[in-house]
Amino acid sequence: MKPPGAWPRQPFIGLGIAAIIGILVADISPHPMTGLIALFAIASIAFLRKSSVATYAFVVACFFSLHSLRQTTSSSLRLAAELGDAPQAMTAKGVVISEPKASARGTSSFLFRLSSITRNGKTEAADATISASWRREVRFGDELQLFGVARPIESPRNPGEFDMRAYLARRDVRHALLVRYPENGKILSRGGGSRIMRAAQNSRAWMQTSLARGLEDSPDLHGLISGMVLGVRDQTPEEVEEQFQQTGTLHLFAVSGLNVAIVAQLLWMILSAARVPRRWAIAVIIPALFFYAAVTGLNASSIRAALMAAVLLGGFFVDRKVLAGNSVAAAGVMVLCWDTNQLFSTGFQLSFTVVIAIILLAEPLYRWLVRWCEPDPFLPRSLLNGLQRTWQWSWGGIARGASVSLAAWIGSVPLILPYFYLITPISLLANLVVVPIAFFVLAVGLMSLLITPLAPWVAVVFNNANWSLAAAILSAVGLFARAPAGHFYLELLHWPTGARAEITALDVGTGAAVHLRTRQNDWLFDPGAARDFKRIVRPYLRSRGVNELDGLVLSHGDAAHIGGTAALVRAFRPAFLFDTPAPDRSSVHRELIAHFAEMGRPRRLCVAGDEWNIGREVTARVLFPPPEHRSSNADDQTLVIQLTIAGRWRVLILSDSGEATERLLLGSGAELRSDIIIKGQHHSGLSGSAEFLDRVQPTAIVASSVAFPQNEAVGEEWAAGLAARQIRLFRQDKSGAVTLRFFRERWEAKGFLESETFRVKAR
Repeated sequence: MKPPGAWPRQPFIGLGIAAIIGILVADISPHPMTGLIALFAIASIAFLRKSSVATYAFVVACFFSLHSLRQTTSSSLRLAAELGDAPQAMTAKGVVISEPKASARGTSSFLFRLSSITRNGKTEAADATISASWRREVRFGDELQLFGVARPIESPRNPGEFDMRAYLARRDVRHALLVRYPENGKILSRGGGSRIMRAAQNSRAWMQTSLARGLEDSPDLHGLISGMVLGVRDQTPEEVEEQFQQTGTLHLFAVSGLNVAIVAQLLWMILSAARVPRRWAIAVIIPALFFYAAVTGLNASSIRAALMAAVLLGGFFVDRKVLAGNSVAAAGVMVLCWDTNQLFSTGFQLSFTVVIAIILLAEPLYRWLVRWCEPDPFLPRSLLNGLQRTWQWSWGGIARGASVSLAAWIGSVPLILPYFYLITPISLLANLVVVPIAFFVLAVGLMSLLITPLAPWVAVVFNNANWSLAAAILSAVGLFARAPAGHFYLELLHWPTGARAEITALDVGTGAAVHLRTRQNDWLFDPGAARDFKRIVRPYLRSRGVNELDGLVLSHGDAAHIGGTAALVRAFRPAFLFDTPAPDRSSVHRELIAHFAEMGRPRRLCVAGDEWNIGREVTARVLFPPPEHRSSNADDQTLVIQLTIAGRWRVLILSDSGEATERLLLGSGAELRSDIIIKGQHHSGLSGSAEFLDRVQPTAIVASSVAFPQNEAVGEEWAAGLAARQIRLFRQDKSGAVTLRFFRERWEAKGFLESETFRVKAR
């Protein structure tokens, strides 16, 4: 018999820790044979000695062996070894095994389970999974034949960029197949794949249609309801989703622990009202939760949540005392048995960290908060009046919700900051307001789904009630997102460089985005194309802790350079906006000008001779275009700006200027001498002439370069000429983003994909 106050026995906590240790060691140094030998040896000791230490060592060896095997002998690794690193044209047959995601251009992206590949006229069997994209509408389970170019998935080329290569590698996907034209593939058959997934997706499509009845004129609110009830996020505008992220309420869109807990609570209330015995109720709820996980896409978060709930409810079913810590650990071990790589997923880490934090901290925080409104302990409760009792009851409910919200926030901050660079103090209040409304949205949504087959007109009433609730959530989230200091992005702690200024030329293909940071200011020269801004520029600025920009400079009307401007202005609210006065035929530029006029945002139009200060140690001077300059090509009207840093170093930002602009600059008499040139490629491919380089005399050049179109690539002959002049070339197809740091007596440059730093000292 255990002494009073003894720590309850929770064996799965030790097993979970042992599993994590085994996986981490195997991830650092995978050795399947060593693991198997150790497994059999420790199993023998554990069987003979029957000790806890031997048991935990056995679990460590089990997970070490399991993860080692997955890291070294997977089918995708074998395929990657066969294909190598060079792009290869091939014909692939297989089945779509994930729900396709369609882009605005109609391109479907999906995971493709291969059955065979044909290359160099030879067909061979294959069972690996690759990522594929094809400009056709496809469905889960379709059997396809695709012809395209297979290449390894690229690593990030810019700071802050999402590492898709590492993410897919954890799912044993290492190659991508790009099918350039719709006619390069065909659908061989439909209706393949998992029957459970097909049934779940058909059910979800019906549910989405049911939830949309009567809301056809409110697609945004219907998208919000579908996201909260079914985990469908494709219909939610990106701006709305970002507001949920900034208020710490984005978890409402991911079918995770909260959604599953709400569904379980609703089912428990219904079955209790129907006087169903507890065991029978649990026997109904557990399969219903897994069905809900299947309907919402069988993603990892929904499976984790359903499994965790099933373990907790299973204890009640067998009349065993349920210990939350032990149950959570048991669910974690089961998930890791299914896929050891789940340990490295953000969702897994956040889910279990938040739940553990709630288990450990929620109750102490609740007791601390409740003390704030406790009456005099010597006063009998019978003497409390109605107002005092109501206040005490109300404060108890608020304290309960606040304690859970605060515990979850404390548990999530150590992971959200390194993954998303975001701190959301407002989430403590936002969750208190939004989560109760979300409970009713989910409840009303489920009632609508249940009543639709019997009385569709009643379902319309429920849907309109949900419209009101969703509108209330949207208004509340928008209000919280605009709260001062409610959220802010924060750069990760690092050792100070001591640089007086730092310039990062991001690798955004044919466009451009150059970030200038001084000790006081953040400026951006071009935000890149709309897609590149969302994929590269915005994550980069967030990772640097930029919440607002001090200034934005638009070089010219090319959509690849300024397509992301509207989104950038909404997200970072630049204090100053600089633009070129030269007229162009760019519809994107004209729309931006009209948008700024509608917003009342003044633009400063820059011409040669204009100058302004960026902080105390950086001066910007416009060298081109001169007043009244006209050209038929936007690239020949681009702003050319020279930055002077600390009164010593000069950086010339040429954007996509070509030989015509260079000749005008040479004849202008302007001082062109600069230490560094940052340039794109002129649409003709002609720029960086020998005469121009003689005048500028750069030590280094940062140049964008892409494989397609060919005239946007750095020419090998031109690169060889730079080498002969002893000019260090950073071509971004090889270096990725390039960061320049300027000090009093030196400056240095380093490519994101390069290991060496190029340094230049003052003469």
